[in-house]
Amino acid sequence: MNSYQNLSLLENLYRLKALGFSYVDPINPNSTKAQPLSLPNSYNALMETIQGCHLCDLSKSRSQSMTGYGSKNPKIVFVDAFVSSAEDESNTYYVGRSGGMLRDMIEKVLNLSLQDVYITHAVKCKPFGFQQPSSSECNSCSPFLQKQLEMLNPQIIVTLGHDAYRLVSHDESSFEQVRGHIIPFGKTSIIPIFHPTYLVRNPSFKKEAMRDLTTIKETLK
Repeated sequence: MNSYQNLSLLENLYRLKALGFSYVDPINPNSTKAQPLSLPNSYNALMETIQGCHLCDLSKSRSQSMTGYGSKNPKIVFVDAFVSSAEDESNTYYVGRSGGMLRDMIEKVLNLSLQDVYITHAVKCKPFGFQQPSSSECNSCSPFLQKQLEMLNPQIIVTLGHDAYRLVSHDESSFEQVRGHIIPFGKTSIIPIFHPTYLVRNPSFKKEAMRDLTTIKETLK
C-alpha cells in the first residue's frame, strides 16, 4: 500500500469517526485457545492434513510441514518445539550436530532403535528467520500435536527444552523445576530434558542430561 493510499484511508477513518463511529481492536481468532478442528482418525489422513495446512502465516515460510517420523506404536515420543532451517531444507530429522546428539541419546544411552521411537514438533513449520512463532501460530498447530499424541499413545513423552515442554503441557513453570522429573500427563507422562542444541553449546551440562536419560530408561522398564 503506497503513501497516497495510506493518506486516503486515514482521511476516511477520521471522517467516519466524526460521524460518530467508534473502533475496536481486531479480533485474532487464534490469539487465545486453539480452535477445535475436525481432524481425521486415520494416521495417514492426519499427516496429509498437516502437510496441506495453511492455518497461519508460517505456511509461507516453510518448504514443507514436518509431520513426524518413526514408529506408529512408539515407546517414546520426542517433541521438539520448532522446526529448524536444516530440517526444513532437508525434510529429514536428526540433522546437524544436535540431531546427531539426539540419535546417540536414543541408540547409545536408551538402547533403542530410531524405529522404536517417534519424533515430531509442536509447531510443524519453520518460523520466519530467527523469530519465535507467535502464540497464534503455536495455537494453530496445537490440535495437530494433541491428535498425534492421542493416536501414538506413547509410554513417555520426552520434551526437548523449555519451549517444547510449555507447548505440550501448557505449564509455565520454570524449566529447572520440571527438567528430569516424571510429570503425569493424561494416560502418559512427560519427562522434560535439555534440548540437544543446548547441550552442544553447553557441554558442561551433559552429566545432568545423562541423569535425565537414566530416568527415562528406568521409567521404560
